[in-house]
Amino acid sequence: MPEVAVGLLDTALAPRFAVRAARSFVAEVRATGHGDALAQILCSGAPRIELLSAAVFDGRAPASADAVADGLRWLVGQGAQLINLSFGLREDRKALRCACAQALERGVLLVASAPAQGAAVFPAAYPQVLRITGDARCAPGEFSALDNGQAEFGACVGGPRHRPGEPGGGASWAAAHASAALAAWLAAGGAGEPRQQLLGLCRYHGAERRSG
Repeated sequence: MPEVAVGLLDTALAPRFAVRAARSFVAEVRATGHGDALAQILCSGAPRIELLSAAVFDGRAPASADAVADGLRWLVGQGAQLINLSFGLREDRKALRCACAQALERGVLLVASAPAQGAAVFPAAYPQVLRITGDARCAPGEFSALDNGQAEFGACVGGPRHRPGEPGGGASWAAAHASAALAAWLAAGGAGEPRQQLLGLCRYHGAERRSG
């Protein structure tokens, strides 16, 4: 199977991760562990990937929309076929909206985290971006079909060895699990449509029912 170029737009990665290319768009490069956790999920769920790392968060101050947009455009220019966006900005920004639209026009899959409830965030709220939230029912490789306005799919909230019901990292981790599943699908030929591929992997349909 061919290797798939997967872009990670997040914090800088620790040296243990092999990346094809990396670039920082923040003043201070700090590997905080957030990007590492996502990279681990991606590499575990889709071994046949080439990671591209764009550091747009330093773990302290919020990233600017311009930095995020610049990182996204750089990943597209590096040949990313899929980009994981495990973050959400509260306000729609023209720079980010345009960068996402340009990536989508070039056929790049954009997978973004979305909150389970509350106000929409960006880039998940943009058209054609896959919206993923956390679902405590899901183990790695399992998904739920939600399509409830907040998110299209739910996924595991923890790392590669996570068990359902355990605490985890929420929607950020869930987006990475969806990205891993879609990267594996692309490596196998990517026949069909990505949303249909995830739908076929769904163990659950409808929102999680909470007791009490």
